[in-house]
Amino acid sequence: MSWDVFIFKAPPHANSIDELPKDHEPPVLAAASDVRQRLVDSFRDLDLSNPAWGHLTGPTWSIGLNIGSDDPVDSIMLHVRGGSVDVLTVIARIAACVGGRALDTSSGEFLSGDPAESTGWHGFRKYRDQVLHDG
Repeated sequence: MSWDVFIFKAPPHANSIDELPKDHEPPVLAAASDVRQRLVDSFRDLDLSNPAWGHLTGPTWSIGLNIGSDDPVDSIMLHVRGGSVDVLTVIARIAACVGGRALDTSSGEFLSGDPAESTGWHGFRKYRDQVLHDG
């Protein structure tokens, strides 16, 4: 079970997906080789042995980066697992290094970088913990 975060270019004024025009076509992030190089330069521990699917592991979390095989890259889907709020800082760094914004797919809101404001992350953890406890 993962918490999914979608990284793409979006206007800075939008707080949620609902504030984007219905016909919004996000510009590309960059050429695939540039996106991968930016990520490797920013995250020395990033495993890109499969260029379409990266993996980054921290002390209490892991992130699968679904970069895909398209060139150029227009978005990245992050599959986040773990329990610590410090992963939110890492997500913000990933988005910044590729020139995108991070959208919480569970709430439809863009992440602000403030862990206290990440209702989607806290909601996911609560739901996950309940499922694991009941299972």
